[in-house]
Amino acid sequence: MDTIESNLKYFTENHGDIYHAYENYGRLVHQKGGPLDEKARWLIKIALSTACQYRYALRTHIIKAIKSGCTREEIEHTIMLAAPTVGFPKTMEGILILREEMGETESTHPNIVTSQLKN
Repeated sequence: MDTIESNLKYFTENHGDIYHAYENYGRLVHQKGGPLDEKARWLIKIALSTACQYRYALRTHIIKAIKSGCTREEIEHTIMLAAPTVGFPKTMEGILILREEMGETESTHPNIVTSQLKN
């Protein structure tokens, strides 16, 4: 179990009600919060994860975007659109994570897109 999973396990075991309320809020906002379609919602989350430089969230959002029908090109364009607002270095990090997840470059992190898409 990696550090993120271990920490989540700790949090859910010790603060389960809070975690479940947070998880439910996220699900409701995503599914019923407004008129945006599934693809648009995941692309926005990719842009936000790129801006925040949260690698794990970006990897997860890339997987979910692909599962919802987003193309690699749409995802890359979304990451590139972040550059004028959040800066070129954050955009380049986002592109690197996308390339790692698509198996286009060697990664120091596990490739979760490939394994998640098989499920």
